Amino acid sequence: MLTAIALAACGARTGEESARSAEVDTSGDTIKVGLLNSLSGTMAISEVTVRDALMLAIEEINAAGGVLGRQIEPISQDGASDPATFAERSQRLIQEDQVAAVFGCWTSASRKAVLPVFEQNGSLLFYPVQYEGLEQSPNIFYTGATTNQQIIPALDYLREEGVESLYLVGSDYVFPRTANRIIRAYAEEYGIEIAGEDYAPLGSTEFATIANKVEDSGADAVFNTLNGDSNVSFFREYQAVGLTAEEMPVLSVSIAEEEVAGIGAETLEGQLTAWNYYQTTEGEANERFVEAFQERYGSDRPTSDPMEAAYTSVYLWAAMVEEAGSFQPDDVRAAADGITFDAPEGTVTVDGETQHVHKTARIGRIGADGQITEVWSSDGPIAPDPYLRAYPWAEGLAEEAAE
Repeated sequence: MLTAIALAACGARTGEESARSAEVDTSGDTIKVGLLNSLSGTMAISEVTVRDALMLAIEEINAAGGVLGRQIEPISQDGASDPATFAERSQRLIQEDQVAAVFGCWTSASRKAVLPVFEQNGSLLFYPVQYEGLEQSPNIFYTGATTNQQIIPALDYLREEGVESLYLVGSDYVFPRTANRIIRAYAEEYGIEIAGEDYAPLGSTEFATIANKVEDSGADAVFNTLNGDSNVSFFREYQAVGLTAEEMPVLSVSIAEEEVAGIGAETLEGQLTAWNYYQTTEGEANERFVEAFQERYGSDRPTSDPMEAAYTSVYLWAAMVEEAGSFQPDDVRAAADGITFDAPEGTVTVDGETQHVHKTARIGRIGADGQITEVWSSDGPIAPDPYLRAYPWAEGLAEEAAE
């Protein structure tokens, strides 16, 4: 059972005890899990494919015999790109459906909205998307990158490439604003000029003014933290004012292969991205993953970092359950430390103290075919440091984020 999983747990607990222990329905022949993704609204361009990857992992695990001898029964809910809806649907999954765990959320706004629901109910959320860090909860496992596994390596790469000035463009919510505070602290440490900083409401399609300001700034590069379909409008306006990847490259941290397909490769050719996985990432595990996903959903469907992290999260949860011999959240959390999985991105290992995973950082360049080719990677998996304690220049950022 679960032959692809390698277990290496030492049984350490992480974080504080939950306020209560969730009621998990173990009365039937199946075990229920929740899938909580935006299937409608501005974030659907990104989140539908995450739901599809979650389903693929569940189908594979079920075909291999399930978890603790039970088949996994997925219950899907639409977060509708709205934090309040995410909170309401998570409550329903935990209290009415009595799921063993929930997999989902994308924006930090949605994660922040559901966090108290999971903490109050003692349930577990597996969150698959890179985020701004400065957070840790005993009720969340973060399988996407934290700041020192994506944003800081991206800044290091740009600095090594000779970038001396940056323009910051983001959606107006917690992830971009917190990420840009971190970027400003980094820039001050290394003498990088911030030539401008602009935000647009999540889902905005009006970027003519921002694109003109970016063009007038003369910055060496743009650091882009826009989310969802706002990227379509931004890059069209960026092109309309005559900017190019050669003249002023854009490095994006929320555009993966799925978004490239939605925006158009002809609009994004030559632009940069920072992730931990690409469809082109080398390795047998990824070859199997891409083949399985495209066989299930169509040869024209790309794979991407958030969906790979979501796929991986189901396998990690299953491995924790097997190690614990239990579906109960407290038992699963106690078994988490050191769990590893031969993921499409490479081997990932759960850090029980932070409930994040060790991940390899990768910078990619978007090609005319819509694929992203790796141009730089870290020297192996980077240990998670969500509060940036290893970076003296980041001192005080956690306190600012909490205000």
